[in-house]
Amino acid sequence: MLAGLIGIGSMGTASAHILKLSTWNMDWLTLRPSGDEALPDDVPGGEHRNFSKLAAYARHLDSDVVAFEEVDGPIVASRVFSPKTYQIVMTPDAVVQRVGVAVRRDLRVTVNEELSALNVAAPSAPHQLRGGLDVTISDAHASLRLLVVHLKTGCWDQPLNQRQHSCPTLYQQVRVMQDWMLERQDEGEAYAVVGDFNRRLTLHDPLMQQIETETPVTLTTAGKASPCWGGEYFIDHILLGNAARNWFVPDSLRVMTYRNDTIPAGLSDHCPVSVRLDMP
Repeated sequence: MLAGLIGIGSMGTASAHILKLSTWNMDWLTLRPSGDEALPDDVPGGEHRNFSKLAAYARHLDSDVVAFEEVDGPIVASRVFSPKTYQIVMTPDAVVQRVGVAVRRDLRVTVNEELSALNVAAPSAPHQLRGGLDVTISDAHASLRLLVVHLKTGCWDQPLNQRQHSCPTLYQQVRVMQDWMLERQDEGEAYAVVGDFNRRLTLHDPLMQQIETETPVTLTTAGKASPCWGGEYFIDHILLGNAARNWFVPDSLRVMTYRNDTIPAGLSDHCPVSVRLDMP
């Protein structure tokens, strides 16, 4: 077996409409060579990535929907997620670290307008931030509105009065994200916000409490620690809102680890995080 699916609890009751939803930060996944001007000096190029192993892990993950982050376009995404199995949708951002989603071909995908407002950087800023991918995933019975995000790094668990470094930027992005959630709440759509939040969200985090004040959601990673790379706090999260909260299969949170790999060389510094939804 290639990888370990580390279970946190036991699986719930099986259903004909169980959908597995995952998020996976791919760690600067690109085909650009080392030294390319678009890559930081300390980021290795595509020649150092183990695409065959990443693709094998993606098959082992066996998810219906995979939200992914830090991917340099659909061509390199298709090296991991087979086009025979998945349809790939990505934001049109002019950055290397884009977000996207791989969706099984038996599901329907409707692409909504990109949440470009998540890029709160000034137009003249040398480093632009990532927009959010907004899609609707449907089977024959139900639909899920999905927002894939990758928020500003560096504000891991600081208090809300922190006004230095990355925190003001992250707080701005969360406000934009909440506006999107409020629209879904008003429209009554089942929704999920998934991705790399770069924040150790817990039920006691003041930022999470602020989110829940206006937009009640289920933080599927609440009360858990990730086994990725020997154990760490979750910064990759799946939030569920409206009817999707009732679809969450209890104790279905899973983290796929890289078995027998002690360092993430050629792979990723994040592990895929998954939940299951029992859609009506």
